[in-house]
Amino acid sequence: MKLGLHYWNYSTPADPALIAPTLAESVRVAEQADIASFTVMDHYFQMETGQTVADDPMLEGYTTLGYAAALSERMTLGLMVTGVMYRHPGLLAKIVTTLDVLSGGRARLGIGASWYEREQYGLGVPVVPVAERFERLEETILICLQMWSDDNGPFRGRHYQLAETLCVPEPIGERPPIMIGGGGERKTLRLVARYADACNLFATGPEEVAHKLGVLRAHCAAEDRDYDAIEKTVMYNGPVLERPDRFLADAEAYARLGVGEIQVLPDRHPVSFTHQIAEHIAPRAALI
Repeated sequence: MKLGLHYWNYSTPADPALIAPTLAESVRVAEQADIASFTVMDHYFQMETGQTVADDPMLEGYTTLGYAAALSERMTLGLMVTGVMYRHPGLLAKIVTTLDVLSGGRARLGIGASWYEREQYGLGVPVVPVAERFERLEETILICLQMWSDDNGPFRGRHYQLAETLCVPEPIGERPPIMIGGGGERKTLRLVARYADACNLFATGPEEVAHKLGVLRAHCAAEDRDYDAIEKTVMYNGPVLERPDRFLADAEAYARLGVGEIQVLPDRHPVSFTHQIAEHIAPRAALI
């Protein structure tokens, strides 16, 4: 089982001047611990939860990943996940390509339908109906795939029209893998079956994840897609360090379902969290 570090909170420590060195040290520790991937959120306001409020610190995602790229050599880098409404698709393909080139081919395009309307209204990002967001999501994926191909010609879609899909330099290797995040059974998992190299589900329990993967398998059959060719990943939003045996038992259960990567979220000072993951969790997870 591969581990991913999902760096979602910039509030600890409280001094904004310490955000950069804390992030940097967390990246270095994760890299040394053979953590497989490093991800951040694509938000401009912090999510409103029982622990966080909108005006907590938040950094722009791809700038943050560029910083992480300079501090690492091995980990896959991506947003979990890019909000489809936040960047024009042609520019998004160029942004991800830039990250890929500067990181030596380590970019992953995590993408999904954006949802946090407060930050969209607050910053003037267009808010469209959910059905349209999914239409735009599909067109965005198609544009990225075309820009990462030999076809530099136009793209004519319902929502986006591009006169040229030129992208130079090209990504390192074939192209960045596409991960679609979310467990929506009618639209999201159908798009996974149609286009994605990987999916990302919330680790809501082995039974629920098994159900979602069953839905994905059915969509793959309908789309004539090899289900086994899609990497399965889950986001674990529960205590890890306080209940390591429970976490590892859950990881084993997800592994039996075919899940290959599980992302963990710091619930304390990120450097301390990452050090403890490296010492107590990563060696045992590698045996699963």
